[in-house]
Amino acid sequence: MTVMIFSSLTRISDLETAGFATMPVPRDHWEGSDYVIGEVTGTPSSLYQIETPRGRMLHVMPGDHIVGAFGNRAATLEGAGCWSDIKNDKMHALTSAGLFGTFTSVSLMMPRPLSLKYVGHVVRGNRKISMSDFAIQSKASRFHTPTILLVGTSMSAGKTTTGRLIVHELASLGLSVVGAKLTGAGRYRDILSFRDAGASAIYDFVDAGMPSTVVKEDYFRSAIRPLLSTISRATPDFLVAEAGASPLEPYNGAAAIDELGDNIRCTVLCASDPYAVVGVQQAFGLKPDFVTGPATNTSAAIALVKKLSGVDGANSMDPDSLPAIRAMLRQTLGVDFSKAA
Repeated sequence: MTVMIFSSLTRISDLETAGFATMPVPRDHWEGSDYVIGEVTGTPSSLYQIETPRGRMLHVMPGDHIVGAFGNRAATLEGAGCWSDIKNDKMHALTSAGLFGTFTSVSLMMPRPLSLKYVGHVVRGNRKISMSDFAIQSKASRFHTPTILLVGTSMSAGKTTTGRLIVHELASLGLSVVGAKLTGAGRYRDILSFRDAGASAIYDFVDAGMPSTVVKEDYFRSAIRPLLSTISRATPDFLVAEAGASPLEPYNGAAAIDELGDNIRCTVLCASDPYAVVGVQQAFGLKPDFVTGPATNTSAAIALVKKLSGVDGANSMDPDSLPAIRAMLRQTLGVDFSKAA
C-alpha cells in the first residue's frame, strides 16, 4: 500500500478529508501553486523529511507519495530552483513544506535534496486543484494596523527569533498581537512559533494561496491584499510582520513593505553581520530603528553596527539584552512595560 503524506502547504485545503483523484496533466497546463503528487525516489539523506499540516517533521522513504505544490525558491544560503525547470518528471522538494520544483543551484554545504518523480496533479471532476482555490477571501479594505516590521539581510538572519520575542513582550502587556510572515518560501514552523509566543492569530503567504512569494509582483500584491484586509478587520493592537529575506531578493519584500505603507511603526533589521546593515541601508534606503541577529552576537559587533550605521543593536537571544529591546519598543510604539503581566 502506498503511503500518502500531506505536506504543510496543504494545510489551507480540505485535501486530507474531502478526497481527490490523481491524474497526469499535460506539461503546457502546469502552473505555479498547482497541487501535485510526487513519489519519493533516490537514496535518503537528512533532507528526506516533510513538514506536515500540523508543523511536525516526518521522515519519508522511497515509494512514499507526497502532496505538495509547484513553486519557486531563491535562497541565498541553501539553494535556488523553479517548478518550470522540471524535466522528465524529475523534481525536488525545494523546502520541507512540500514546495516542488527542480534545484538549479544548491550550496555544496547542503545534504542531497529530497528527489521526487511527478505522479500527477490533484484533480476533482477532471479539474486540477490549486492552492489559490483555498486562498483567504476578503473584501478589499484599507490596511490600518500598527505594524512592527522585521526585515533581514539574508535568510537565517534571526527574523523569526526576534519576532517571537517581540510577540511575547507585547502579549505580556495584555495586547492583542497578530503574527504574519508575508514573504518567503513555505515553511509552517516559523510562523507557528509566533503563536506559541502569544500571538492571538497567525498568517502567512500560504494562507493567500502562494507556496512561495517568488512570483510576479502584481500577482503577489493581489494575493496578499485580502490577507492584510483580514488582519486589519480583526483590529489587533499590533501586527508583527516578517518580510522574508532581504528586500533586494526576489521574494517581493519591497512590495510587502509598500503594502504595509505608513502603518509601520517600528522596523527591526535582522542582519548577518555589521557590514550587511550598511549594505541594506545603502542599497534599499532602509533606516531601521534597531538591529538584531548575528550582527549583534558580541559587544564588539554591536559597537561596529553603531559605528557603521548609527543604529543601536541588541542580541535578541541574550536575556541581558531584554531591557534594550523593551526600550526600543517603548520608544517606537509607546508601550509601557511597567504594566507587564
